[in-house]
Amino acid sequence: MAETVQSMEGLSQLKAAAPDAPRYEKKVDKQGRAYATGKRKNAVARVWIKPGSGKITVNTRTIEVFFARPVLRMMINQPLVAANRATQFDVVCTVSGGGLSGQAGAVRHGIAKALTYFEPDLRSILKRGGFLTRDSRVVERKKYGKAKARRSFQFSKR
Repeated sequence: MAETVQSMEGLSQLKAAAPDAPRYEKKVDKQGRAYATGKRKNAVARVWIKPGSGKITVNTRTIEVFFARPVLRMMINQPLVAANRATQFDVVCTVSGGGLSGQAGAVRHGIAKALTYFEPDLRSILKRGGFLTRDSRVVERKKYGKAKARRSFQFSKR
């Protein structure tokens, strides 16, 4: 009986020493910016966030000029809105590869990752929203003997 009590005390000490959830630390460079890379399809976005007024710059152009469609701008702002930080951070990013939709997804992914590096407490909110998951869907390659990835050539009986 004494051994059981002793082992239970040992378990409680172990739990206190090693908490269940891993602790994330703030990752910021010398200029006070958090950096992250976002990816979607063939697009890659390098994103820096720093405290500011909420200005978003993509490839040295404003977000309204680079992403003319409102849907893409709304998509990019989703992580900031979910974390209630829409007017607290300036975002500077360079994006390359893919089309506009893929680039917007890459910027969104990069902003979400950079937010978690700047404020690790936001991780649970962004994770719940699905912003930290890299969308791994990419275009399927064309196979030989096929017209496209899966479509066969037209069959002719005669």
